[in-house]
Amino acid sequence: MQFNLENLKYNEAGLIPAIVQDVATKEVLMLAWMNREAVQRTLASGVTWFYSRSRQKMWQKGETSGHVQRVKGLYYDCDADTLLVLAEQVGEAACHEGYRSCFHNQVNQDGTVTVQGEKKFDPSMVYGNPEDQMGPQIIEQLFQVILSRKEERPEGSYTTYLFDKGVDKICKKIGEESAEVIIGAKNSQEELTYEAADLIYHLLVLLANQGVRTEEIYRELAKRRK
Repeated sequence: MQFNLENLKYNEAGLIPAIVQDVATKEVLMLAWMNREAVQRTLASGVTWFYSRSRQKMWQKGETSGHVQRVKGLYYDCDADTLLVLAEQVGEAACHEGYRSCFHNQVNQDGTVTVQGEKKFDPSMVYGNPEDQMGPQIIEQLFQVILSRKEERPEGSYTTYLFDKGVDKICKKIGEESAEVIIGAKNSQEELTYEAADLIYHLLVLLANQGVRTEEIYRELAKRRK
């Protein structure tokens, strides 16, 4: 029997839920949504593609974080309204909170919640102890976290808020932080350091939003040095 995308039953928004399961352990990793194009791209590329309802755009799992999912099998249920993706999870985690699986919160009979498993990484911070990474590499590590925020858009994240608001909001914040740097320079080294860090963070968010990689900035600075 030949597979036809039109055999699937999409909801009124043209979407179908897709459950991702680890092909080796059978652990359920996550649930996301696909439209027709996401199903097509997943089949064609061999890695998972989804459709973001909040951003209303396509996204590839792990495109920026490196935590991609290599598709080993794709199934649909008897009602043809749910997909099951068997995948090899590359990287430490499928969950944007840093856990192996998105389903790590266990509800107990007494109403309490127990978190199952440990975080494979902490996406809200640079990897490792920041005090042990007092060098320029921390800029790249921060940029990778920002790229992850751009892809995953976790709720409650300030970086998510900036990406959702768009380039005008981000540029406005850069203007505000630039003014704070000037004021900080007039007051103390400590205040200047703090405000400069804020400015660098917002600049990195702008670069990520506009699709500019840090390597391009490094390359431009190297050209000027010559």
